[in-house]
Amino acid sequence: MAETKTTEAPKKKLTTSAMIASIAAEGQPTKPAPFGHALVEAAKANDKILGMTADLGKYTDLHIFRDAFPERSYQMGMAEQLLFGAAAGLAHEGFIPFATTYAVFASRRAYDFIHQTIAEENLNVKIAAALPGLTSGYGPSHQAAEDLALFRAMPNMVVIDPCDALETEQAVAAMVAHQGPCYMRLLRGKVPLVLDEYGYQFELGKAKTIRDGDDVLVISTGLATMWALEAAKALEADKVSVGVLHVPTIKPLDTETILREAGKSGRMVVVAENHTVIGGLGEAVAGTLLRGGVAPKFRHIGLPDEFLAAGALPTLHDRYGISAKAMTASIKGWL
Repeated sequence: MAETKTTEAPKKKLTTSAMIASIAAEGQPTKPAPFGHALVEAAKANDKILGMTADLGKYTDLHIFRDAFPERSYQMGMAEQLLFGAAAGLAHEGFIPFATTYAVFASRRAYDFIHQTIAEENLNVKIAAALPGLTSGYGPSHQAAEDLALFRAMPNMVVIDPCDALETEQAVAAMVAHQGPCYMRLLRGKVPLVLDEYGYQFELGKAKTIRDGDDVLVISTGLATMWALEAAKALEADKVSVGVLHVPTIKPLDTETILREAGKSGRMVVVAENHTVIGGLGEAVAGTLLRGGVAPKFRHIGLPDEFLAAGALPTLHDRYGISAKAMTASIKGWL
């Protein structure tokens, strides 16, 4: 009897571009450079807005602002401490500088300069930092897994973690309207469009219920909200009803909405974030629940407290349990 062989479709080979450009799922709608285009629109209405970068204009989408307003753009070279010191001086003179770099350089290399020259003086500097969390496969030198914890601890600093292109655009306008320093995790390049189908509108300091559910409540921020929504849809096949509460502003935290939604009986609460489990949204929510006397079954999805590996992002997201696929499996296991 002849042996019958079955053949599996070959897996798509991941190229090196998967180390930096694998945030959007295959076939997912995207929008190019939402931050750069939103900043241009804001600057048309406000001549105090400036664009600044430390040799990373192309990689933070600030080159779009530079091309539109060359006389209001400043290239500071590879000198992040100088970037933020100069931004503080310009803000002191009444301008609204948007200073861009990678999140690792803002949160680690220039932290003291931001702390002393911007936050302590409560100056109107807006920091937009690319490659937040695990959005680069180039290892610990480029992975800002702890940036939310660092900036949450800084007095006067507003901390924003947008989910998609739509929210990035809306957050830029909100940052301009806010008087005081802001740190925003920057999604750059071809950024996924997720929240448009839900009629979403960003409000500084407000958490929003994206979808309701009876069995599980995922409280998420940033890209983790995209993965949580994908996981919620996947879990519908197992008749698991998952709600998603999106928390784009880490500081100030919308404790009222979190306590109300987490306090609904019978739901397991899962916090999901593209950040280390130390000091980010998970611990902020846990502290809020304890202080508020709300005690649901609580689980946390985030990056481990370790230096992360280099590699293709889809592989790393699965390995560290933050992808939609991994999140789906974790929630099923906990239930």
